[in-house]
Amino acid sequence: MDIYEAVTSRRAVRGFTDRPVPREALERVLSAAAWAPSASNIQPWHAYVLTDAPLAELKKHAGERLVAGDPWDEPEYEQYPPTLKSPYGERRSAFGAQRYGALGIAREDLDARQRAAAANWDCFGAPAALFCYIDRDMGPAQWSDVGMYLQTVMLLLRAEGLHSCPQMAWAKYHRTVAEVLSPPDELLLFCGMSIGFEDVTVDYARTGRAPLDETVTFVGGY
Repeated sequence: MDIYEAVTSRRAVRGFTDRPVPREALERVLSAAAWAPSASNIQPWHAYVLTDAPLAELKKHAGERLVAGDPWDEPEYEQYPPTLKSPYGERRSAFGAQRYGALGIAREDLDARQRAAAANWDCFGAPAALFCYIDRDMGPAQWSDVGMYLQTVMLLLRAEGLHSCPQMAWAKYHRTVAEVLSPPDELLLFCGMSIGFEDVTVDYARTGRAPLDETVTFVGGY
């Protein structure tokens, strides 16, 4: 698979088979992803990979919280600005309409939306998951480095024939994740990532992208 195919075929998959993910594949991916760029090579990411019984335990605890109606944990970072100005707000709204529309869920059906979102806590059936932490002392540039690392991981997973779904949703249950992983106190959970082989029987709607002239400006002799 060439790099262009890896980039264009990568998407947030929300339906996985229970086929195990080979450890050696994950080791290849994460060893290569360590070459992702970071300012002054400080490599501010800390990744935990869960499979088997530990992942099942996490899914169980998260599911129990969901059923009990427990409120989300106190947020440790702001996922979105309080107000998303144009065109970002419109793009987010369009994504929600497309995602839930593909599931046949009406905008006003909040219960059905919550049930669909609950699949996050089962990692959409994936048999492996990665949880990415960053040191609390890091700044915006290091958060950018973590994003480049995660993108590198996801592209390398495609090269292994695997798919993924990055999930900031897990930050809402960061205490439950910490109960299973026991990370040092100085680390903050940025996101989880479901990893596995796609269940091709699950329907999906591919989210589009803004046209080039909305996001790129060429300056020079073009």
